[in-house]
Order: sequence, then structure tokens, then C-alpha cells
Amino acid sequence: MSAAPHAPLPYRRDIDGLRAIAVLSVVLYHFGFPLRGGFVGVDIFFVISGFLIGGILWREYDATGTIWLKHFYIRRFKRLAPAFFTMVAVTAAVGWLILLPFEYREFGKSVIAATVYLSNVLFFREAGYFDSASEEKPLLHTWSLAVEEQFYVFLPLFILLLARWRWGLVGALVAVWAGSLAACIWLTPISPTSTFYLFPFRAWEMLSGVLLAIWGVYANSQWRGHSVLSYLGLALIAISLAFIPAGPLFPGVLAVFPVLGTVLLLSSGAGDNYVNRLLTHRAAVFFGLISYSLYLWHWPVVTLSSYLRGGYANFGEALIWMALSIGLGWLSWRVVETPVRHARRLPGGAVLAGTAVLSLGALAVGAVLFKGDGLPSRFGPETRVHVDASGDFLQDFSRCYIADTLPLDGLEVCPIGPDGPPRVLVWGDSHVRAFKEGLDLAAHEANTPGIILWRAGCPPLFDIRKVESAATPAQDTACTQANLQIKQALPRLDTLDTVLLIGRWAYYANGKGVGRDVHNTIALHPTTGPTKSNAKPSRLMADAAVTTVVELRNWVDNVVVLRQPPELPEYDSRSAAREAAFAGWPLAPAPTVQDSVAQDSLIMRSIVGDAPWRIWADRGAITFIDTWPKFCADGTCHAIVDGVGQYFDNNHLTNAASLRVRDLFAPVFGGTAIRTGTSE
Repeated sequence: MSAAPHAPLPYRRDIDGLRAIAVLSVVLYHFGFPLRGGFVGVDIFFVISGFLIGGILWREYDATGTIWLKHFYIRRFKRLAPAFFTMVAVTAAVGWLILLPFEYREFGKSVIAATVYLSNVLFFREAGYFDSASEEKPLLHTWSLAVEEQFYVFLPLFILLLARWRWGLVGALVAVWAGSLAACIWLTPISPTSTFYLFPFRAWEMLSGVLLAIWGVYANSQWRGHSVLSYLGLALIAISLAFIPAGPLFPGVLAVFPVLGTVLLLSSGAGDNYVNRLLTHRAAVFFGLISYSLYLWHWPVVTLSSYLRGGYANFGEALIWMALSIGLGWLSWRVVETPVRHARRLPGGAVLAGTAVLSLGALAVGAVLFKGDGLPSRFGPETRVHVDASGDFLQDFSRCYIADTLPLDGLEVCPIGPDGPPRVLVWGDSHVRAFKEGLDLAAHEANTPGIILWRAGCPPLFDIRKVESAATPAQDTACTQANLQIKQALPRLDTLDTVLLIGRWAYYANGKGVGRDVHNTIALHPTTGPTKSNAKPSRLMADAAVTTVVELRNWVDNVVVLRQPPELPEYDSRSAAREAAFAGWPLAPAPTVQDSVAQDSLIMRSIVGDAPWRIWADRGAITFIDTWPKFCADGTCHAIVDGVGQYFDNNHLTNAASLRVRDLFAPVFGGTAIRTGTSE
């Protein structure tokens, strides 16, 4: 039985012009051109897609009373699959040449996710403190394709489910649209990552196009509208591209502007006015026609070229790489996308079988890369030492749990050492995570049970709050609340006899990072008493250190503070590995990584962070454990010791380093109270 015929939409050149605006705004934004809201091009695409694909589905339903899923998905696969799998194959081949094992393994995982249309979920779950930067994920852009395909699983099934109640179906679609929009607006301030990546919070954008198409069917619209609508629609999109900021406020209410602008342009795109003549210009139509392929290819070009080059030298270089992405997009459209899409003699069964074979092939490649840990044998020993360091930062947190009883309810608690009532509390920031494996083994070796409480970027200090450039306001608030809860919990943690504080003290005392993370800033403020707006960060940290030590000494016998390992300002294991891997390549930039630094050059920054603790150690109130002798010798501090990488970035240690230096923790877990001096 075959589907009844249904009239297709007449070709509208203005829609290709609108696609051109969408794709060029995204491309310009990603290549670093000053288009503040260029990312909203994706939102424009969502509305166009809903209008066209939703319109096709609705006209078929309107004509036949049903939807033929097989024919719908054959059309989708013919349209999307050939260019997608070509892009994945070429990206995988280039990645084999230049991606480090850690990135290549993650690329393999993203190939799997993108192939089954779940890459948006993957990238949502990966968004975190130690996640790879977005410019290191060649398939990151497939999140929007995944959102679309999830929508086109939902929409046909939703129509079929309510097919008997035509107007009830329209009402239900309106209700879903309203619910999705409300949820997007409500949740964006709370969890912008969720609303950015996940389908339920983006569905309203595609449904805006679908509902417009449905209205057009019943109104028998010729889509001429009024010229005012075209001008207003273009103005809304232009304002969105120029002014909407990337960050925690988007999508939310801000997404309404590009979506509404797109709806207005679609509703009046066939009218005769200047805006529509602009959209139907030959150049606009060209970029509209290649928009899908251009979108597919531009992001791998951005990521892999930036990866190889270490960033672009200037806009001129960015233009060259952008021209390459346009060329690849045109070639893909001309040679791959168009021939398959318009192959009239290609049977539907062959399309489905071919898509299945290509999908299985992509899944197999992704599995090999992921299970093979990114194929590290591709690189030589000089690169491997840094490669190993870049991948040696995944700790075992399988014993961790979210406490559901007082006094630590709601906090993540990570037991270390043998089971039993904890005698040691290790409290700190992300440096605790870096030391976790060494701490755990040291606790086991001493047969001393303990627990870890850590939060990235959160100083383990009482009566202080922080405002950090790398954190959201919600994360800053969570830090303050967690530290207060720990303070209140101390009287009830009556099995503790020792507290170990681990933190990036130089960062807090200086108020900013150094070298490769100098752009990260942090401001400390007291939570009690008058605000000391003019106080130096070092003074505020010193005051908080006094409060913290006094409070801890009220409840435990031993307070131990770990001296922050030396910061190596210009070291990063991934950058070092890339420079070693690309040594001698024509396009590779000059090396900038330094894996050895004169100890004297690090002293001044360190002194400010160490001073409060040294004062207390000299008084015999705490034990101050010096880490520097483990990493510095003959006046030089090293990222590589005995051929093994010690640093993940310029301040976090690798697991190998934390295990090597675990003897430093003997005063913590050995049961002997050390009150004065430093320990090496």
C-alpha cells in the first residue's frame, strides 16, 4: 500500500536566503568575527526546519488522515545521511593525524552519540569543570542535528497518536509549544546547559515553525503577508545577531527574539518588498542551498585548524580557514548531498539499507577509537609522556555518594581508606580531586578511614564567599553554602581527629591565575562583618585562615595544611603533547610550553598564599606539609619527573604524581600529631 500523494510547498527562494543568514551568522561567529549573537543562527534553523518538515507532515496528514513514517524517514535519510557520514569519515581521518589519544577517544564517543542522534545529551553531560574546551570537540555542532532528529521522532508519533482528533491535535501541539517555552524560560536561569542542549526545551522553536505551517494550510496562505512584517522580522534577527550575549541567559526569553523574527519573515516571505528581494538575491540563495553541508563542515574546520595552529594569528588567517569550510561545504553539496537527494531511481529500501550500513560502520569506528583509548601508539615517546599526563586525570569516584542524612546531607562525600567511621576529613577544592588517588592509597596503607569533601574553585575556608570568573553565580553561592554546612557539621563529626586542607592558595591570595590561566579571576568577600571592598585578596584569605584554624581546632586535635605544589605557569600537558606531535609540521606554531621553571621565579606568588599557614605552623597550631621538594631540584621545578608526567595543567597534578608523593600524607593518616614546622 502506498501513500496518497500530497501537494508539496512551492519552492521559496526567500527561505534559502533565510538559511543563508542562519548559516553565515553561525560560521562568522565560530570563526571569531565580531558577531556577538551569531550562535542564534541555530535557532533560525530550528524554526525553518519546523516550518518545512512540519508543513510536509501536516499536509500529508491533512490529505490522507495519517503519516507514512517509512517515506518520511527515507526522505530524511536521503537529505541528511550522505553528507553527514562523509564529514564524519574525513574528520576521523584528519583526527587520526593530529588529535591526541584523549581527544581521539572522546571523538570516538561523540561519533557514536552523533550517529544515534544523542550527541546533545552527550555534550550536556560532559559540560563540567574539567571538560575539554568546546573548540576541541570536532562534532560538537551535531548537538543541533540531534535535537532536530529527536523532534522528528516525537512529532510524527504525536500526530499519529492523536490523528483521530484533528482540532484536538492542534490544541495539543499548542499546549506542548507553550509548555516547552515556559520550561525554557523558567529553567534557563537555573540550568542554562540543560535548556541549551536538551530537546524538550528547544521543541517550542521548531513547533513555532510547525504551527505557522499548520495555520498556512488552513488559511490557504500565499505567504505574502505585509512588508511591515518582513522589516520587523529582519530587525528582530539583526538585533539578536548583534546584541544577544552567549552565556547563562540563553536561550530563555532571549531566544524569543530570533524565533519571532524568523516566523515573521516566513509568514511574509513571498511578498514583494526590499527585504524579500534581499533574501532572494543570488548570493543569498547560494549560501542557503549549501547551508546544511556548510554547517556540517565549518565546525570541524574550526576545531581542527585551531587545534593544529594553536589559535588563529589574525582575522586574515580566520578568513582563509573560513573560505576552506565554504569550499568544502559547496563540494559536499554538489558531489554528495545533491546527487543522492535527487536520485529518483534510488529505491527506498536501498536508502534504508545504505544508512544502516553507514551507521554500523560509524558506530564500529567510534567503538574502536573509544575502546582503543584513542590509539596512543600513533605517537612517539617524546609525545607520549605528555599524552599520558593529559589522560591521567580521571579518578575513581565510585565510592562517592550524596549524603541524605545530617550533618552532611546534600553534599558529595567520598570515602577513602578502609571502611569505618572517618578519622580524617580532607577538605578542599579541585586540587583535592588531583590528589585523590594518592590520598586514598595513603589512607589504606595506614589503615585509617577518612572522607573527602571537595568542590571545584571553592576555597576550603570559613566565613568567606567567592566570586569567580570561571563559575556561575549559582556555583559561587553553592560554595558558600557548602562551607557553612561543613562548619555547622563539625560538632557532629565526632570521630574525626584530623582535618587536612588542600587548596590552590596562590590563586586565592593573588586573586587570579597565572600564565595559561591568568584570565581566571577570583574575588573573596567576608560573609560576616563589614565588607572590606578595598582589602587585598591576600588579607582576606589570611583573615579567613585565622577563622578556619580557630574553628577547626575547637573540634579536632590535628589541623594539617598542604602547601600548594609549585605552579608551572606555561605548562599544559595537552598543549605540550601537541607541540611535540606537531614538531616540524609546516603549519605548526612555535612552541610556547615550558615544562621546567626556575624555582626562584615562582617564589613571590607562592609566598602570598603560604604566609598565613606558615605563621600558624610556626606557632605550633597546624602542620604545614611542603610539597615543593617533590617537584623541584637544583633550583628548578619540573613537570616531568623520572620520565613520568606530573602535571595535567599548570597547577593540577596527575594521578601518577599524587601516588608518587603520597608519603607526604603520613602525618595525616599515621595517627601521629605533628604540631610544628613543615614536613617533606
